[in-house]
Order: sequence, then C-alpha cells, then structure tokens
Amino acid sequence: MTNTTLLDPAASADAPGEVLAAARERKAAALEAERDLFVLAIEWAAMHSVDSLGDAATWEWAPGGDGPCLIAGPGAPKVSEFCIPEFAAALGMTHDSGKAYLGDAIEVRYRLPGLWALVVQGHVPVWKARRVAQQTVTLSAQAAGFVDRHLAPVAAKIGPAQLDRLIEEARVRFDPADAERRRVEATEHRRMDVHTDQVGYDGTVAVDGCLDLVDALDFDAALRVGAQKLADLGCTESLDVRRSMAAGELARTQLALDLTTGPAAPTGPGSGARRWRDLNLYVHVSEAALRGVTGELARVENTRTFVSPDQVASWCGLPGTRVVVRPVIDLTGHVHTDAVEVTDRLRDQGVVQHVTCVFPRCSRPARRCDCDHMKPRNKGGPGCRCNTAPLCRRHHRLKTHGGWTYTVVDATSFVWTSPYGYLYLRDHTGTTDLTPDRPA
Repeated sequence: MTNTTLLDPAASADAPGEVLAAARERKAAALEAERDLFVLAIEWAAMHSVDSLGDAATWEWAPGGDGPCLIAGPGAPKVSEFCIPEFAAALGMTHDSGKAYLGDAIEVRYRLPGLWALVVQGHVPVWKARRVAQQTVTLSAQAAGFVDRHLAPVAAKIGPAQLDRLIEEARVRFDPADAERRRVEATEHRRMDVHTDQVGYDGTVAVDGCLDLVDALDFDAALRVGAQKLADLGCTESLDVRRSMAAGELARTQLALDLTTGPAAPTGPGSGARRWRDLNLYVHVSEAALRGVTGELARVENTRTFVSPDQVASWCGLPGTRVVVRPVIDLTGHVHTDAVEVTDRLRDQGVVQHVTCVFPRCSRPARRCDCDHMKPRNKGGPGCRCNTAPLCRRHHRLKTHGGWTYTVVDATSFVWTSPYGYLYLRDHTGTTDLTPDRPA
C-alpha cells in the first residue's frame, strides 16, 4: 500500500491544526456534493412527474409499459416508473436503491418543506434528511407536517435517536388508536430465545429477546451488579464477558420462579422469599396525562423515550412496586449550597434542566454524569446552579486534564473551546459549530 502524505509537516509549525482544518474542508466538500445530488434528484423527478407528462386523468398507459409510480408518502407527486432505472443506472445504483433515493428526495421536498429548505441551505446533511424521510413516508400528511414543524428548528443539531423519538411521537399523537393497538400487540411479542441449536465451534450461543421495559432495566441492573461482583472477586475478563458470566450465574441460582407474595411471606436466607432488586424508573407525567387527556404522553427519563400513561399505570400496579411522587422542580430557582458535596436537590435540578452531558454532541444521560463545577470549589467557585453542569466521566476528564474549556452563555447554553481553538455552542437544541474557517 502506498503511503501518501497529504500535508508536509515541515510546511507549518502547527501541522496537527492544518490536518484538522484540511479534514473539515474535505468533509464540507463531501456534504456539498451530496446536497447537490439530492437537488438534482428532485429536478429529475420533476421532469418525469405525472404533471409534467400531461393530465394524469387522460394519460393513456400502454399495457405493460410506463406508468405513474408513487414512491413517497400520501400527497406527494407520482413519477414515471421508467425514469427510475435510468436514474439508478447513471449513479451506479441498483433499481431498488435508486428508487429509494428518489423517493426520499420527493418525500423531503414535498412533504417536509421546512427540512428541505435546511438541506438546500446546507444546514442539514442529506443522510439525516433521508433518515427522516424513510420514517415519515408511512405517516399521514398531518403527522408529517407535525414532524416537519417540530424538527426544522433543531434538525441540524439533534441526533438519530432524537429523530426517531420525534417521529414516533407524531405517530402516537395523530393516530392514537393505532398506537394503542400496537402497544397491546407488543405485549404479545415479548420473548426470550436461547439459540442452543446454533452452537459454534467456540462453544458460544446467541441469546436475544424482547422484554417489557421494567423487566429489561431490572435484568440489566442484575447483570451489571453480577459483573461488578465478579470483578471484585478477581475476575480479569472484559465487562462484556463478565456480564455474560453473570447471566449464567443468575440462571444457576434461580432455577425456579419464586412468586411468593403477601405480608406473611417468609424472609431471610434459605426461606425462598422473593428478593426485590432496587430499581429506579424515573417517569415524568403531566397533570393532563393523569386526567386521561388523549394524546398525552409520559416521559421515561432512564431511556429518554415516552410511553402511554396506561403503561405507567400497569408498572405502578406490579407487586412490590413503591411509587414516589416528587414535587415539580423549579428550573428557574437558584439552588445554592455551602457544602463541598453537591446536594440531591442541586443535582436533580441539573438533571432535569440539561437532560444529558453538556459536552458537544454527547448524549449520555445527565443522571449518570458527574456534577462538574465550572469554577472549582477550591478556587472560589460557588456551589450553586449557575456554577454546575452535568459532565459524563469521559468528558469531565477532558475538561480537567485535556485542555477543553467552556463558558456559560445562559442557564442551558455553553460555548466550548477545543485545544486547537475550535468553538462549539451546546444548548438545549443540540450542538452548533461556531468555528471560523481558520481558528486562531
């Protein structure tokens, strides 16, 4: 393999910075080229739409010949079927890939106009627009409009998981009957499969399943505790291996389901009493949802997803469940402490306010993060909301030892500066690159 040097390190005293700048330029050029191709796809489709070829009502199609083809969602224009293979062949795509690409372009252009404008302006990459289109194509025009209105202001900043949640919310809000039907049906598809009929030479088998969220979180917590206990006992295997070993230990120590309930159930070692694990599920429910208002949702903080209020009610009704209702946290209140340690009230306010780690493009839940003091306490930093923010352990280390710094813009907005001078605004809508072409 030939080793090609793109830049002469001796040509600049800041060679690493030049490499980063060149990489950003190449990335920008690639995104621009993909945007131009997306626009050309629409021009091709417009030239071969039903409207461009004549009145659809009077257009006579030869048997077995060309015909109108709907490749986007309801309300989008149809195109000539025979224009698809020509486009696909010119781009080196298969027929199905070319059809999918044209369909995504039509979906964005005609059913997601706000998103289309951002794509044309270069603010949203084509891959992200296509991901949205592939999920809105089955939505009604009203639901697609809901997605477009809520997505356009933040589309350039949010990640794939947030996109998926927004689109699913549109499905629930505009077709609640279908959403409830799918929720009920989903309970019948829960399973846990151990593929003992597919044992490899290495002696391992695959295990997969579909669980209720509460059961899944409980199972994950058990594996996490078991993996840590193995590490404490001296096991040097990786975390993944220890989790798999913990699953085996769970199976060997729980050979039968013990469903003993009631206040008179025996307790203590060897009694066979069911052992309840301490599992915290943080669910945010509005007053309207509690009153049964149609279309209201409950937010599950652990997974950053939403569920129906009826599902929350079923979880609360599980035997052994302890429900704690906490007061609404005032996000505008100024919480202060003179203690060295961060108080629970101060931490909870930060968790609800920021949701995730505040480092650029990090999505780790705030409840699993460290509570960072922007100005350290030992250097006079106050113990209050305006001086604290959640940082995951990795990015906390970068801020402390890696040369990254950040300043406060407002309660939920921060400007980060990288060691090479790149600037990023992190706020409640996501991350924005503020870096000039050549950072100082």
